[in-house]
Amino acid sequence: MLVTSTGPRLKRLLIGSPVRSDRRAETLLPKRLALPIFASDPLSSVAYATQEIMLILTLGGLAFLHLAPFVGLAVALLLVVVVVSYRQVVRAYPGGGGSYEVVSRNLGAPAGIVVAGALLVDYVLTVAVSVTAGVDNLVSMLPALHQHRLLLDVAIIALLAVVNLRGVRESGRVFALPTYLFVAGVLVMIVAGLARTAAGAAPVAESAGHAIRPELVTSNTVAIVFLVLRAFSSGCTALTGAEAISNGVPAFREPKARNAARTMTVMGLLAVVMFAGVTALAVIADVHYTQNTCDLVGFAGDCATQPQRTVVAQLAAAVFGGHDTIAYHYLLGSTALVLVLAANTGFNGFPLLTSILARDSYLPRQLATRGGRLALSNGILLLAFVAITLVLVFGGSSTRLIQLYIVGVFTSFTLCQTGMVRHWTARLADCPPAESGRVRRARLVNAVGAVMTGVVLVVVVLTKFTHGAYLVVLAIPLCCFTMLAVRRHYRRVGQELALNGDEDEPVTRVHGIVLVAALHKPTLRALAFARATGPASLTALTVALDGATTGELRERWAQRVPDVPLVVVDSPYREMARPVVEYVRRFRAAHGDDLVCVFVPEYVVGRWWEALLHNQSALRLKGRLLFERGVMVANVPWHLESSSRDRVDRPRPGDLRLGIARAADSSEVDG
Repeated sequence: MLVTSTGPRLKRLLIGSPVRSDRRAETLLPKRLALPIFASDPLSSVAYATQEIMLILTLGGLAFLHLAPFVGLAVALLLVVVVVSYRQVVRAYPGGGGSYEVVSRNLGAPAGIVVAGALLVDYVLTVAVSVTAGVDNLVSMLPALHQHRLLLDVAIIALLAVVNLRGVRESGRVFALPTYLFVAGVLVMIVAGLARTAAGAAPVAESAGHAIRPELVTSNTVAIVFLVLRAFSSGCTALTGAEAISNGVPAFREPKARNAARTMTVMGLLAVVMFAGVTALAVIADVHYTQNTCDLVGFAGDCATQPQRTVVAQLAAAVFGGHDTIAYHYLLGSTALVLVLAANTGFNGFPLLTSILARDSYLPRQLATRGGRLALSNGILLLAFVAITLVLVFGGSSTRLIQLYIVGVFTSFTLCQTGMVRHWTARLADCPPAESGRVRRARLVNAVGAVMTGVVLVVVVLTKFTHGAYLVVLAIPLCCFTMLAVRRHYRRVGQELALNGDEDEPVTRVHGIVLVAALHKPTLRALAFARATGPASLTALTVALDGATTGELRERWAQRVPDVPLVVVDSPYREMARPVVEYVRRFRAAHGDDLVCVFVPEYVVGRWWEALLHNQSALRLKGRLLFERGVMVANVPWHLESSSRDRVDRPRPGDLRLGIARAADSSEVDG
């Protein structure tokens, strides 16, 4: 690939100018921006959590809808417990890492790896599910976009990646307004609906008069309990992303732990109030929502092709007075937008977690490197690639993707709270008597949370396993195996390179081999450089691709460079790399432990079309020689006039770096 000034300019246009490392504090987040960045997923889940509860309960018919308030109350209680628990995680482990940090320290590295794998899978699914659900709402508003659904999914994920590459502070500015508009719209709808109810004019949903044809007809107690538990587990989608703040503590301003804990409190209050309010309004307005539209008796329209309106849409119409009001369109528009932006929770949690795992040598260390805008660029790009792949594989279907959801998050919830119980137990053994009461209460909260989330995890796996959750059950161990393999590799390399204290500096000789394609200025420069290094011996090497040309080269070489022998190797199959590598291999074998340095003359071009006129034989050859033990490669560049013109005519600060990049990307063996 030829690197030109267009690349850096396009990068600066999309991502912005680089930020100095010593200005990282300026990119840290205040609480008002951290809330929409880290909490958009749990806040936006209000748009479908209540709907998921009602959808499962109506499988048994209208009679089961009276259980919706109790199921909703259980979900809200669990949400409170999880938020309180993760507030303690933030304060106890302010270095970030959240569930992974807690579990690794208290339950051991293997359990920590399981949590890390579960969270990584869940973050990818958060992006995929949020974007596809948002596009579903967008297509509902604009049906003409249906044929471009997949393209919209991919474009939105790519756009989110670009915004996050600009840095967490700028992404916060982008996502703050839509999130706050959505929260304000839902709260206004709840207050208005409850006020109308208190005044004796309760809102009535458009589906209130429709009967439901049940898909599950049973009076078996076990089946009824299982149905209720399934509804509870579906409603627990309201908890997805609740742990993101605990993973992102390093992104907060000082004092990090206190600001993160306060942000989590605000997130919990908003999520509980909004979820409880929407659930209460759905019960008051008598919303009927079914998995299959044709099960809604009396549905106006073709149930096979026309979907029923979502629970939020029905409530907005009932509270605000119809489908044509400004408030109705405002709420639906902000809901669709915030569902898409909820994917940003994954774009913040995933890179932070992968950077911590890279720090612990469980993932490639490049994932801990910050980009020009101080964002964890490699993690962001990796997440975008995997999420796009997942969306394409599942055809952009949110219905299919959501079956994979929340298995990972409840795995991490359960293990994290179990780890916190272990943490408080250890603290209790040596804490002062004055603090023992607080520690016992904290342990009780985490113990209750561990039991509740463990039950939910079992129910989720049992009820969703055959609907696609088995893929997550397989993906999490695969992630764990990969991380353990990376860890073993780094440990093996570290042991191989470590000093044992008795190493002697080896005394070796270096033999130089200069590759020659023609006798011209680049070749003479390479020879001069090779001589300057003082090799024990110096040999010129050429490959006989054409007999006449090789004979002419022999004659000119003998006249111009008589002191350096020219070795000619045959190539009956017109290859260049293989004969050179085989000669170098034989040469080194004949010289024992001596080193061999291969000097490669290279062109450096300056125009994109010039790169098309020169092959990349040097790159292929260097790639082959890289794996030869005891062999080094020295590049000797020869800059063509076009490569130097930009530096002379339009000097820029980045030209030196640009020239180096061009030398690496657009070079070849002379000829």
